[in-house]
Order: sequence, then structure tokens, then C-alpha cells
Amino acid sequence: MKKKLLLLIIIVVYITTIAFIYYRKKNTRIVSPNIGKVYNDEWLYKQEDEEDGIASFGSFNSGATSMDSSAALFNSSSMSKNTLGYSTGGAKNVENFRENIKDGYFPISTDITYNGLFYDYSFDTGNAKGESDELFYPSYSTAISNDIISGEKEYYMSVGLNSNIKESDFARKKLNLVIVLDNSGSMGSSFNSYYYDGDYDYEKEYKTKMEIANNSVNILLDQLNQDDRFGMVVFNSEGYIAKYLNKLENTDIASLKSNISDITATGGTNFEDAYEKANDIFEELGDNNSEYENRIIVITDAMPNMGDTSSNSLVNMVEKNSKNGIYTSFIGVGVDFNTELIEKLGTITGANYYAVHDEKEFEKQMGEDFDFMVTPLVFDLNLDFESDDYELEEVYGTDSKEKNKENIMHVNTLFPSRSNENGEVKGGIILLKLKKKNDSEDGKITLRVSYKDPNKDMHKNEQEVEFINSDEEYYDNTGIRKAIVLTRYANMIKNWILYERSEDDRFIINYKTGIMDIDYTEEQLYRILGEHERTSVKLSVGEEYKELFEKMRDYIKEEINELKDKTLEQEINILDQLI
Repeated sequence: MKKKLLLLIIIVVYITTIAFIYYRKKNTRIVSPNIGKVYNDEWLYKQEDEEDGIASFGSFNSGATSMDSSAALFNSSSMSKNTLGYSTGGAKNVENFRENIKDGYFPISTDITYNGLFYDYSFDTGNAKGESDELFYPSYSTAISNDIISGEKEYYMSVGLNSNIKESDFARKKLNLVIVLDNSGSMGSSFNSYYYDGDYDYEKEYKTKMEIANNSVNILLDQLNQDDRFGMVVFNSEGYIAKYLNKLENTDIASLKSNISDITATGGTNFEDAYEKANDIFEELGDNNSEYENRIIVITDAMPNMGDTSSNSLVNMVEKNSKNGIYTSFIGVGVDFNTELIEKLGTITGANYYAVHDEKEFEKQMGEDFDFMVTPLVFDLNLDFESDDYELEEVYGTDSKEKNKENIMHVNTLFPSRSNENGEVKGGIILLKLKKKNDSEDGKITLRVSYKDPNKDMHKNEQEVEFINSDEEYYDNTGIRKAIVLTRYANMIKNWILYERSEDDRFIINYKTGIMDIDYTEEQLYRILGEHERTSVKLSVGEEYKELFEKMRDYIKEEINELKDKTLEQEINILDQLI
């Protein structure tokens, strides 16, 4: 009898406990932004539910750091009073190129881009006329500079990317943000190893790409405001909705951070399914008002091997979202980050991408630069170039594949960018290479600019520039001179990479041709670069290019003295390693 009574008591206690847990969960539900939908604000992703049976998450860490709303980047007490400028979308650095060289690996040509390289530097935009009432206004500078190999005279014009926005006045819109986090097997490797080489030491202690990515997402949470909405997708062989969009003020940040910290790397890489899951989250959101910006941030090493891995399919998905006002950022993780794929995705309106190779870079991108990363301000910028004496030959530093079509320069997106104490704007320049059509001494150039603001209202601007033809080299300012140096450097590096990596279509810079632009077709690049799963190639430099690199190094050293800009010494360090 006593045993039956004890058993009955145990059953009653068990049922009561289950009922209490259910009651707590039911009464902590919040209303989704989509009217009529109700979700528990809980973490939905359980790794033990995956087919490969990876162990489940540990218990919640009640001591995890909660969000401090004072950590928001832009506030009147800490902001600079400088005026912001702009930088183009697409690549936002060339860290993948630099790290591959430093680690003794051979980069691919898409590791170094003109706009990514420009964003590593600040430029005098030639804004001599001062401020304008326009959200965006261009300024133009000219230069004549001799090619350092052929000695031929070259003609250049720069477009300075200026705004009327004081940095102290800048504030981004409210944000609907979905993080898409890659936790495939390759994310379990270190930042400076190639996962598909298969020769790294599993027993060696190091912080994996996964661990650092998890920590960086948690840092990002501290940049969000209480009325921002946050959602998350985790993906490996499949995509999994980990959290639906919900305002930060209704979110248990400590529990969320704990769950994110416990994500581990496993399985394949199905980027297609993950991105579709992110779209599902936005569909659940329903109609969104104009107070909110919509953005997906994908954190990945960009080596998809499951689902539809074709670049055209992935581009179409990101492009469709862009047209619907949902923009995408890519954070590339590790030295084996596939820039060849992401470079294509970065050419879409509202998109940008960054390569990161250590914890400090990740924290900077997810921390102090976050508000700039998620706030596109200028769209569909077109510059119409008209002159009887010059024509537009090449454009450097845009985020568009259609850089120069019938004398029209196109830029998909401009993002706000900081200026330094000298008024120089980070990445704030686009460089035009001109071709002289006749022997006239001077030449007038009419430049017509049109662009759309965030409300899609059209703006127009027209200016006339007189290009002074001179027998001597000259530069209107340090901005255009620095851009020419960096463009020549990038062109030489790109030519070297493709020369060394290819067996045909080989080109060597020589004294007759000078430093040539890269104009390989996509088919030629595909034959050279291969598909997404990137393996390492040991760094090597043939004698043909060692001599050229020595000339480039001497040239940059001279320009450092002329420009009084020691930041260019990082390129000297790269060239020293190659020589």
C-alpha cells in the first residue's frame, strides 16, 4: 500500500511539474510582428535533432553578458564632428589577399579588388567647393601620370564621393536583421589553414573560425537598439531557423548569447537552403514599415558544396531580395574564404562584403563599423561622361560589373564612410582612366550625375571640368595620386596571379605595353580559378615578375615620400615578401 501511495505521489509531482513548465512557456509568449502569428521567443535550433547526431547544447549560462543599450555606436557624446563621405558597395577590404601572402599561400585574382583596396585608405576627394545641400555630390580632380613600365603618358580623373551629413548627426534607421551563420565542417578549422587541404592538426589548440564567429555575433547584439529586430539562421548540410525576428526589448539576450556561443561546426555547406530560410523569416514578418531597414548578414567561408551551388543561382536569390528592399552583407571568414563567389554577390545593389582573419577584425566589423555596414544611402549612381577630346577608357573602384558602358559609369550603392581629421574620406574615391581622342591642348568634359536616395527619389547634378593637357606630370591633389598608385599596384598583382595560375591566356607586363588592365572573360577566369571548394597553392613568384615587383616597390617608396603617407608601407611589406 505504501509503495502504491509513493508511486501515486511521484506521478502527481511529475504531472504538476510538466504542467507548470508548459504554463510558463505559454505565458512568456510574445506576439510576432506579423499580426495573427504568435511565437515563443526561444532558441529553436537543436543540434541533437540533426541527422548526424551531434551532441546537444549545454545548459544556459545565466552569467552571460546582457545587452547594454549604451554600447550603440552613434551618440552625441562620442561622435566626431567631421562630415561623412561615401564609399562604394561590394568589397570593403583586401584582407584575404594580404593574409594569403603572409601565410605563404597563392591568392586568387578576386582576393584583391580596386574598391576593396581603396577602402583600406583615406583620400582627399578634391572637395574644394565645400559643402552642398545634396545628400551626395561629386567632386572631380584630374592628373597626367606616366606609366612606370612603359613611360607612356596616361590621363586620369577622379570622382570624389562627398556628402552633407555630419558624422555627429548620422543615425541609422531601425533594423530588421537576420544573421545567417555557417556552421559547416570547414568552420571548425583555424583562420590561417585551408580546410580542404585536409592537413591541419585537429589536436592542436586554437580558436576555430566557428568560435570567433559566434563571439562576433554576440558582439553585434550589443550594437543593436531595443527596437531593432533580430533573427537567425544556422546552416550546414541544411538551413535551420534558430530564431524568428523579434525586438531586442522582448528578447532574453543572456540566453540568446549563450546559445550562440554553443554552436559547433559540422556537416556540409548548403548556402541555398540557408538563404531561403532567411527569406522565410522575412515572410513571417509580413508587411514592414518604412521606419525599418532590412538586412541579411551571412557569415561564412563561402565554400558551398550542397544544394544549388552555381553562382548564377545564388546571385539570383540575393538580387531578388535586393529588389524587394532586403539587402545582404557577407562576412568572409578565414584565409580560404572564397572571394571568387562572393565578389559576384557583392556587385548587387545594397550588398557589401568583408574578409576577416582574426578576432580583432571580426570585433571591429561587428562593432564600431556596424552602422555604416547596414546603411546604404545612395542607389543607382550614373555618371555620363561627354567630351570632344577624351573618352572614358576604364573605371576603377565601383561595385558594378557595368563599370564603363558607352561612356557611362555605374555604381550600384554608396555607403556612408568616415573622414579623418584632414577631411580625407575612407574609400571615398572612384578613378577614371581617360583616352585622348585628338591633339588639342586642353579639353572640356561635361559630367552629368544622377542617383536615387533611400526613398528612391531621383537627384541630378551637372558639372564641367577643363582637363589641362601638359607635357609634364601633374596631380590636382594627393587623393587622385594615391588612387593611381593603388590601381597600378592592383593591376600588376592581378596580372601576376593570373599569369602564374594559368597555362594558357598568359600575359606578361612588358616595356611596350606597360601595366595592363585586367579584362579576362568570365570563362577564362573560370578555367583559371576553378570551383568553390578552395584548396591552397604554395606561394611562388617567377623571375619575370620579381623584376617587375622591384620596380613597383621603388615606385611606391617614391610616392610615399611625395604623398607623405606611410600607410602605403603595408604594400611595400607585401612586395618584399614576393621579391
